[in-house]
Amino acid sequence: MNLTIKYFGLIAEATNCSEEQMEFFGKTVLELKEQLFQKYPVLKLKDFQIAQNNELVENETEITGIEIALLPPFAGG
Repeated sequence: MNLTIKYFGLIAEATNCSEEQMEFFGKTVLELKEQLFQKYPVLKLKDFQIAQNNELVENETEITGIEIALLPPFAGG
């Protein structure tokens, strides 16, 4: 499955890109994280959440959408 991965804030700085296309062969968010950690080992040190089609998802969630976003922690106000 071909995914569009969007990176925001400190995550974009860590990966040195804001968006890319990636071929994904797994099924879950956890498997996607593992693939991203292989490509960008620095992400293992970062705190972030993953959104699929504009909804935050958990590690066990199946990847069904083609747009994924890696979001840094938010500060509330």
